[in-house]
Amino acid sequence: MQRREFLRKAGMGATAAVAASTGVLQAVESRAAKAPIKWRMQTYAGAALAEHVIKPQIDAFNKAANGEMVIELYTSDQLVPTSELFRAVQNGTIDAAQCDEDSMSSPADVAIFGAYFPFATRYSLDVPALFEHWGLNKIWKEAYAEIRGVEWLGAGSWDPCNFATTKPIRSLGDLKGKRVFSFPTGGKFMSQFGVVPVSLPWEDIQVALQTGELDGVCWSGITEDYTSGWAEQCKYYLTNNICGAWIGSYFANSKKWAELPEHLKTLFNLTCDSSHYYRQHWYWWGEAHYRVNGGKMELTSIPDAEWAKVEEAAHKFWDETAKKSPRCAKVVEILKKYNADMTKAGRPYRY
Repeated sequence: MQRREFLRKAGMGATAAVAASTGVLQAVESRAAKAPIKWRMQTYAGAALAEHVIKPQIDAFNKAANGEMVIELYTSDQLVPTSELFRAVQNGTIDAAQCDEDSMSSPADVAIFGAYFPFATRYSLDVPALFEHWGLNKIWKEAYAEIRGVEWLGAGSWDPCNFATTKPIRSLGDLKGKRVFSFPTGGKFMSQFGVVPVSLPWEDIQVALQTGELDGVCWSGITEDYTSGWAEQCKYYLTNNICGAWIGSYFANSKKWAELPEHLKTLFNLTCDSSHYYRQHWYWWGEAHYRVNGGKMELTSIPDAEWAKVEEAAHKFWDETAKKSPRCAKVVEILKKYNADMTKAGRPYRY
């Protein structure tokens, strides 16, 4: 009797196992039969630059998503002008974007700190340190929670902001009258020193440099000058920079983000982290490599004592920005404390 009972139960277990495996197989086949989730995502970067700052990430995501989701990547201004990116994500014209808040016309009060807030950072590692350990993540999440339709997914660092010009810059006086492609806040700040900020689509910059419509760019470090082809026209690179690292962010349409299963959200966030890591070492390598081995641009410098006037003006700009809102005041307070601590820490944090 015990043997019969054992065989009966074993038979029932085998039947249940077959049923369970069949159910799993059906679920897998059902998912495979479904059309993949499709997103359209636009980056601030032109095609040559996008090859480094985002394409590896999106290629990796599409591969790892295993047919469940596909992100179609578009480069600067392909679907909408960069200045309209935020609104396009908000209203669902596109599903996601990679950009600085300053250029994409974000309505958040903290948007002014996106891109290159003058002298806020010295090195690219300052950005993740500020967001992950000094409270900027919490402040940004709070700011974007007040804006409907857009999910802020996090920020990362890019390269420093230096002048690349068709004529040499060796004093502040040499900047006067120079028509320069720049970011809204950075251009506005440098206009007090005679710089004339010019706004153009990214893909038009090289032609504008060729025709003389532009005298230079104040939009990146030397890595991008070479990668984007601007080193062909800009023969001079000013080693003084107005900021040590660009702050860029990822955004998604709130509805589209909410519809994603958790494992795809996690996958997207992981590939963002991978992209942040890639950019850290790519720019750190490139900023030194092209100065030493580039061969197309002559390095120039403005004396430290004279450049100190620009840094002094930046701190006044900080105080003016702090008056815009209590949240802006809080960010400025963090930047001041952070930079003071880095100075006290000494080498290699500050010299």
